[in-house]
Amino acid sequence: MKIEGEGQLLRIFISEDKQWEGKPLYEAILYLAKEQSIAGVTVLRGFMGFGAHSRIRTTKILRLSDDLPVVIEIVDKEEKINTLLPLLDTMVTEGMMTLERANIIVYRTPNHEDE
Repeated sequence: MKIEGEGQLLRIFISEDKQWEGKPLYEAILYLAKEQSIAGVTVLRGFMGFGAHSRIRTTKILRLSDDLPVVIEIVDKEEKINTLLPLLDTMVTEGMMTLERANIIVYRTPNHEDE
């Protein structure tokens, strides 16, 4: 089965150390998106970056960093992303979100079961 269509890609840029209700913010966002039946989410951990405060965060420093950049990519139809945005606005107090159009192409087997 092949599903195609116009959709949106929402990218959220945060620090790994950000928390939401006692757990990592990136994890809370992923589970929120799953609860909202969003088509797909990927959490990517960066090995170097900086944000609004221009403080460079990197794995290159000899000490172990727990404050690395994290990018969360969320893909779905525009309507689904629009329902998620107000919820994310309360959760992401420091970071950046970008939104762009995406041509969604999803491949699944006929007997695809949710993991």
